[in-house]
Amino acid sequence: MTSPDPSNTDKASHSPVQADGVETPVPVEHPFSTRESGDPSIETAEPIIAALVQTDVGTSANSLSTIANDPATAASLDVALDRHSGLADQGKKKRLFRRLAETIVWLIQGTFCIFSLTVLLAVLTAIPIFQLIAFGYLLNVSGGLAQGAKIRNALPHLRQAGQIGLAAIAIFLAALPTQAIAHLESVSTLIDPGSRQSDLMRVLAVVTSMLMTAYLLWAWIRGGRLIHYVWPQPKRLCKEGWRWSTWRTAPDRLWDFTMDLELPKYFWLGLRGAIGTLVWLSPAFIIIAAFRNGETGLAGLVGFAALILLGLGMLYLPMLQVHFAAENRLSALFEVRTIRRDFRRAPWAWFTAMVICLIITPTPLYLLKIAATPQEVMWAPCLVFVAFILPARMATGLALRRARKRPEPTGRWARISRNLIRLAMPWVVGVYLLFVYVSQYISWDGLLTWVQQHAILIPVPFLSGV
Repeated sequence: MTSPDPSNTDKASHSPVQADGVETPVPVEHPFSTRESGDPSIETAEPIIAALVQTDVGTSANSLSTIANDPATAASLDVALDRHSGLADQGKKKRLFRRLAETIVWLIQGTFCIFSLTVLLAVLTAIPIFQLIAFGYLLNVSGGLAQGAKIRNALPHLRQAGQIGLAAIAIFLAALPTQAIAHLESVSTLIDPGSRQSDLMRVLAVVTSMLMTAYLLWAWIRGGRLIHYVWPQPKRLCKEGWRWSTWRTAPDRLWDFTMDLELPKYFWLGLRGAIGTLVWLSPAFIIIAAFRNGETGLAGLVGFAALILLGLGMLYLPMLQVHFAAENRLSALFEVRTIRRDFRRAPWAWFTAMVICLIITPTPLYLLKIAATPQEVMWAPCLVFVAFILPARMATGLALRRARKRPEPTGRWARISRNLIRLAMPWVVGVYLLFVYVSQYISWDGLLTWVQQHAILIPVPFLSGV
């Protein structure tokens, strides 16, 4: 069986078209064609290049023999291949720039979503009862990491938080024209009450408010993304904006969006976590009762004993909270034996997480409690709280995950590591309790600071705020 002739292949690809008995050749340009040069040797190279691209073994062998016998054809083939290589390099550069642009956009979007999530958690933390939702979310973050969730998936509902933040910014910007016109209307009324200008400004403010509201609703009904706020799609608005079917599903979509946030789940998790944590903090109530009237003697001994008990509880409580969130059982908050086994597997990860959770992140927050914060701006210090405590919750979750993925180490170095961390952990807890003790004298809340512990709870009381 003989291999096909390259010349026949070239003729087949340039088959003539019969039109009124006259054969009219149809020019078919190859992607590597160089006919514009007018060099017949380049025309000879075209079928060879086509054969090489098609990777036909027999045709390629014949083409290579043609190249070897014809130096001009070989030179034209080099020119064509160089041109193809240049196009490939340009494609690689375009892909590189596209990936770089996508990375930059991803970083901007991720940063904005994280900032929006932090602000939303801070607002929830400043509202009584809703504080439990924020507390439950923080517990869920650490529990998810302990169960093996990836870091990029450690913050659930991050995309929804970005949409809410973008909607809040859009509302703020859309309200600016109405506020400006309303201000001009009030000034006009003060200068000339009942004038035509003030009435015109009032009507203009109402119309502007209605237009801005319609603009926002149209953006939200299309998905609430940035492009939807920037470009209203006027043609689509004229076609679908007046139809009832466009707006009929809006309440259902809003309900689905709200339910996807899983607020009841976080509230229930935060409520049970708060109850179990307050049980562990029961020695703090004894300390408050013992030192309430500034008594010494027996009250001082009782308070000191309660302080020791509180320190022993703090050795395990941060990790017990992670274990509770991972297991979703209230009894898991009291399974000290399980946590001690986890400690043996990763003592250094445990120590690092406890230093972050008890010293590095909560210590600066006590400076915010020197003066009372007005209820109207309570979200501002809560914003700092969430920004500091969220990484601490992630650190504890990662430490517990590392402990549960590793087998219990054996050997001399393992025993030395565990003993070193056992000696260091009381100092870590002691430093934390020292800051709590000092804060009762510098904090506006006084002795209540023994219960309002930032490392394991939220920054304000559960019921009434500050």
